[in-house]
Parts: sequence; structure tokens; C-alpha cells
Amino acid sequence: MGKKLLVVGSGGREHALVWKLAQSQEVEKIYAAPGNPGMRQLAECVDIAVENVEALCDFAMQNNIDLTVVGPEAPLTLGIADRFKEQGLQIFGPSAAAARLEGSKAFSKNLFKKYGIPTADFEVFDDAQKAREYAHKLFEQGQGAVVKADGLAAGKGVVVAQSFAEAEEAIDSIMMDKTFGAAGDKILVEECLQGEELSFFAISDGSDYLALLSAQDHKRIFDNDQGPNTGGMGAYTNPPIYTEELKQSIIREVIEPTIQAMQAEGCPYQGVLYAGLMITPNGPKVLEYNARFGDPEAQVLMPMIKSDLLPILEAAARGELKDITVEINPGACVGVVLAAGGYPGSYDKGDVITGLDQLNDETIVFQAGTAIKNDQLVTAGGRVMAVVVQADSISAAISKVYGEVEKIHFDKMQYRHDIARKALRKE
Repeated sequence: MGKKLLVVGSGGREHALVWKLAQSQEVEKIYAAPGNPGMRQLAECVDIAVENVEALCDFAMQNNIDLTVVGPEAPLTLGIADRFKEQGLQIFGPSAAAARLEGSKAFSKNLFKKYGIPTADFEVFDDAQKAREYAHKLFEQGQGAVVKADGLAAGKGVVVAQSFAEAEEAIDSIMMDKTFGAAGDKILVEECLQGEELSFFAISDGSDYLALLSAQDHKRIFDNDQGPNTGGMGAYTNPPIYTEELKQSIIREVIEPTIQAMQAEGCPYQGVLYAGLMITPNGPKVLEYNARFGDPEAQVLMPMIKSDLLPILEAAARGELKDITVEINPGACVGVVLAAGGYPGSYDKGDVITGLDQLNDETIVFQAGTAIKNDQLVTAGGRVMAVVVQADSISAAISKVYGEVEKIHFDKMQYRHDIARKALRKE
């Protein structure tokens, strides 16, 4: 008998995880909770919300689930890993205490300071006036300021202020207007680092780790990084800035010290370590940690992992990564997110999606905000799907993926036309 898996989540990241895990020879059945239409060819979708930890735990018990893989951050911060382990269930994802690395920016920044992990200078505030004064001081020193909600804000609780007025507006919006609810009870104000952003992914079992690869995502809605921040409009793997020397520097200065720090704090970290970094002239500095695979980064990472993912995740969950290796495919992967018109503001739902049957066989589509209505695939979210292509080089992947994007249509569909193009300047 093969293994039964449960993947928690309903977005493109979870579709990518289901797609990759379904390739394992060891897997008999995958359930996705709540899943989406794109996953239905590979998994049985179960109508349980990601934050309903008790119902998920009951389902895993009743269905003899061998491994649960948690996609989004919310259930991790709610303690899903702790609850499953209490019941003797194997789960891939950090404990609630360890998930504070993402769930509380104040916790993570204070950890960096205590253990000498490189990051931007910062202060934590629960008083808006004091936050404004610190931001004003940063601008007077010519540094610029970044304002961050302390808690989870669906990837949108960060404002890189171009002026003091913008910083002041962000502080008031988060703390006074409660744009992100209780996530903004405390805020961080930090210096604005200069350099190039990079995401680095590793898997940790609490003491050992496995380095995967790096990616860059594109947060803003419009080309040339214009417009408001989104959950991510596209991503690509291993940008030219990511050299072997830089990889070793990230591992030595960031990943290893973080794993050791979490052990020392009594909350060893088991799960995905996703470091959002700024590569500065003085080396890598941590902007933030995420306690799960990124979205849309997971959509370009999964096709690049040649090894069977299941034994890796199981070994991490058991604390036995020591002798595990991972093989990464050569070349590059580029993913372009197709979003509903109006996103990241208000947008329509229910628009019919066409053209998926015209795509090349090797093109992968990871669905996110989709639904079935009258036997047709329709839009049901802001980020509707990611179109992903793997090729020998970034430039080849770019030209192939945009050729595929042009075959897909829904009303007011929007996407960026410059995903990964900055890599071509250096490739």
C-alpha cells in the first residue's frame, strides 16, 4: 500500500506541492484541504478551511494520513504542527513557537540582533508618535525607512517609504486605522537597505538542513516595479546574482546561525526556511523570514527539484535530514501570474477562463483563484493562476512562457510583461 498525504491550502503554492508530490512512486493518494479545481486531477479536495486545525487533525486521524504538508502560514502560527504531533501524526511544518519567525517580525528581528544575524537597523513600536519620530530621524540621516506590521498581513504589511510623509501615512494606516487589524498593534520601522532582493530556500529538521535553490519574485502589480504591492506577480529561479560564493555566504551567515539560534531559544525549527534577503555591498542581510514555501516562488521551485520531494519532507518531519541529498534540475524556471482586473484592489469574479487546452504539453499551470461554475473554469480570486515554463536558460524560459500566456484569456486579465527580464541584463 502506498502512502496517503494531506496538503493544506488552496492556492498556487499548494497546487505546485500537490503536483510535485503526486510524482512520487510512494504516494497512493493525496487529499487537498480545501484545494482548488486545478488540484482535482491529482488530489481529492476536502472542504475544510486551512485555519480549522481541529477538523484537519480529525480528518488526518480518520484517514490514516502518513504525512501532512502545510502550505500557508496562518495554520502554522495557529499551532497545527503542535496539534498533529500531540496526536502522533507526522506533519511537515514548524511549531507555533518556531513559526513566530514569520508570525512576529518583532520576534524575528530581536532574534537577529541577539545572535548577530545580519539585518537592517530597526526599532519596534507600540506608540505611533514614537514610530513617526524614529522614521523622521532615518530620513534626516538620508537612509529612508521601511514600515512593517508586526503580525501576518498576507504579504502586504510592508511599506517602503520614499518620503517621510509616506512613512507617516503608513504608520497611521497600520496603527491608527488598523488596516491589517491586530497585526498592526506593534510595528517595526527600519532603515531602507540598498541592493538586490533574493529569496533563498532551505529545509530544516531542527538541527540539520538541506539547501534548495534561490528565486526572485516580483511584488508590485505593474511592469518596472510600479504600483502597489501584491502577493506576487511572478518569479524565476537562480538569478544571475546567485553565485556559488553568495550561496555559501547565505548559508554561513544566515541559515546556519538561524537554525542554531532557534535551537538555543528552545523552539527548534522544522520546515521550510524561506529567507527574504537584500544582497547589499556588505553581503546578504535578512529582510524577513517566511515559515513556508513562497507563493509564487513555490511554483517555479517545484519543477526544478529533480529528486522525489516526499522522502525529503518526511526526513525533515522526523528530524533525520542528516544524510539526505537533493538533486536540482539544470536550467531555469519562469512563472507569470495572471491576475483579475482591479487586483490588488477590488476585482470581479466568475469570468470564464479559456485557452488552457491550447498550451504546450510541457507548460505547467498552477491554479489559485479559480472555481467551476456551470461546468466552466472561472476566476474566483485576485491571483488566478501561474503559467510556468522550464528551459535551458532564463531567456529561453521567458520567451516560451510569454508565448503560452498569450493563449489564455479571461475578461480584464492582467499580468506583468517583464518577469525575470532584469536577469537578462546580467545573464
